[in-house]
Amino acid sequence: MLMKTAGTNQNSRLHGVIEIGSTAIRLLVVQIFQDNMWETMDKAGIAIPLGRDVFTDGTISRESLMQCLSILNRFREVMDNWKIPDSQITIVATSAIREAKNRDSVLDRIAVKTGFRVKVIDGIEEIRLMYLVVSNALKNSHSGQAKQNSIIMDVGGGSTEIMLLKNGKMAATHSFKIGTVFIDQQIKSIMGTAKDMNRLLEEYAKTTAEKLNNELRLDLIKQLIAIGSDIRLAARSVGVQVNNLYAKIKRKDFIGFVEKISSLSTEEIVHRYGISYNEAESLLPGLSIYQFFLERIAGNDIIVPYQSIREGVILSILTEHEPPEHIGFYDQTISSALTLARKFQCDEKHLEYVTKISLFLFDSLVKELALNYRARMLLEVSAILHDIGSFIGESMHHLHGEYIILHSEIFGLSRDDLHLVANIVRYHRGDYPSQEHSGYATLPRDDRTMILKLSALLRIADALDCRHSQHIPEYTIDLTPETLFLHPVGVHDITMEKLALEKKGGLFEMVFGYKLIIVR
Repeated sequence: MLMKTAGTNQNSRLHGVIEIGSTAIRLLVVQIFQDNMWETMDKAGIAIPLGRDVFTDGTISRESLMQCLSILNRFREVMDNWKIPDSQITIVATSAIREAKNRDSVLDRIAVKTGFRVKVIDGIEEIRLMYLVVSNALKNSHSGQAKQNSIIMDVGGGSTEIMLLKNGKMAATHSFKIGTVFIDQQIKSIMGTAKDMNRLLEEYAKTTAEKLNNELRLDLIKQLIAIGSDIRLAARSVGVQVNNLYAKIKRKDFIGFVEKISSLSTEEIVHRYGISYNEAESLLPGLSIYQFFLERIAGNDIIVPYQSIREGVILSILTEHEPPEHIGFYDQTISSALTLARKFQCDEKHLEYVTKISLFLFDSLVKELALNYRARMLLEVSAILHDIGSFIGESMHHLHGEYIILHSEIFGLSRDDLHLVANIVRYHRGDYPSQEHSGYATLPRDDRTMILKLSALLRIADALDCRHSQHIPEYTIDLTPETLFLHPVGVHDITMEKLALEKKGGLFEMVFGYKLIIVR
């Protein structure tokens, strides 16, 4: 976030973000300048027990719904006072609404009574926004922090989002159903004590740690980067401000703060720290989760960005038209896809070759494709994962691959993106995309068109390594009014590649109208 004086730049716009969380609904209004620098103009938060409802009964109660509508209408007035149009307002909901059995009816009531259209974000999207916040906070760090082994955590009301970075690169992402409100409600349901809570947390955290150790040993992690209102409260109390984007808390100071909180009643926490009763109830569980991981890593400090996923939404908006390779999480997305491919024992040399040829075709035909940078990244991910279904069975591996991808998570890709990748992988062989296939037919027309184009390119790239030998290192392309000629560089036997293209090149010819020929 940069500090500028409002009104100093006439070429600016306002954007509003509302986050519907487990313990509160929060608002952020920023002024975005022409150079994509921005300034916070307004912030607000009002407590609401959505998480308590959902993690107790599974649904959002009528009383909480009415309170939610009241808060959102108050925030609607704030947006109107700032004269922010709906096109410049983003409303996101996290785990409470995501897990509610009556989610659809709640979202409908919000739309009817407030006019707001809420986007329910999944755990992997929360992690992406979290990563944007961390990258922004550490972008000017000169201490090498951004390239260390790190664990990034956001302990929320209903879930805990975790990202592991190995030498600054994404090693794994996880969304665990361990949240502050969830833990608090579990303890209340059994009328447990603080010792019971610690035992429950220990059990959950141990299970989580075991999964993480399989990807990056906790004792090799040098720093804990923590996001969330609970940890920001700790940073304000015992942390040291490094700059206007983040603070640091020393290990001993943090442990001392947790001990202090554990000795206070909920009422004393409310009075002393000026937070709501709901937030005070969940404060100790949240801090205890952070403490569990802090005590098991090699680092001694917690880095605490001052920003939240609301600022992450703003950062996402500012980068949505940037080429993926210019955005910090592009490398992490590709790394996540590669991790998934390795998990299912894909032929890495083959997928590297198919990816290279797919991107070569995309870049060579960019004017014919009329697709954006985002589509290029989706093609790259699809090429990496095109044979992932072979782990289950070779004959139907395109269908198995579709299933695996739909039930997986890839950092940086939304659930909608995963549906696109799953379709591209499904159609890299076998039947052409068809209106008879519901997973394809129900998509918007622009998405279906993109799937057709990218599947056609992936089929060609796969055909050009039909032997899985990579014996033709590269090609050149000639495009005439009626024909696309593929020329292998060097002298090679192309008999098998010709046969494979005759089998798999039909979709390209149908979509683009060019005859496809490989020639020496």
